[in-house]
Amino acid sequence: MSERGLNTVSFAGHAASSAQFKALYAEGMGLVEETASYLDGPGRLASKALPRMASVLYAAESMRLTTRLMQMASWLLLQRAVNNGEMSRDQVLSEKSKVRLDSFNVDRNAPGWNDLPEMFRDLIERSLRLQNRVALLDREIYRPQEATTFVPDNQNGVKAQIKLLQTAFGTN
Repeated sequence: MSERGLNTVSFAGHAASSAQFKALYAEGMGLVEETASYLDGPGRLASKALPRMASVLYAAESMRLTTRLMQMASWLLLQRAVNNGEMSRDQVLSEKSKVRLDSFNVDRNAPGWNDLPEMFRDLIERSLRLQNRVALLDREIYRPQEATTFVPDNQNGVKAQIKLLQTAFGTN
C-alpha cells in the first residue's frame, strides 16, 4: 500500500504562524481601527447628508460592516493565541464555533448603494476581501481531515475509482 497522504505538508498551517499571518493580522486590525475612526468621524457627518434610502442602507451596512470586522478580529485574535501558545487547538475550536466568517454579503444593487460615500463603500469592499481570505485560511486550517483512500502503487487510480463506483451501484 502506498503511504500517499501521510506525509503531506499543511501549507495553511504554516501560513497561519508565518510572517504572512502577521501581515494579515496587522491588515485586519488596521482595517478595524480605520473603520471605527471613519464611522465615528467623517462617516457620521457624511451619513447625515444622505438621501433617505441611502441613509437607511448606510445604517444597515455599517452594522454589517462592524459585525463582519468584529468576527474577523475575533478569528485573528484566536489564531494569534494559538500561534503564541496561549491556547490549545481544542480551546480555539471550541471558541471559534462562535465566529461567523461566511455571512454578511452585500447587495451592490440595493437602492441607494451608489449614493453611499465612496470611502464607506471602499471599507466594505476591503472588509469583504479580507473576510474571504480569512475564511479560506480558516477552512484550510480547521476543516476536518478527509479520509484518504490508499491505492496500491501497482494499481491504476482511475480503475480503482471505477471499481468503487461499480461496487456502490451494484454493477459489474
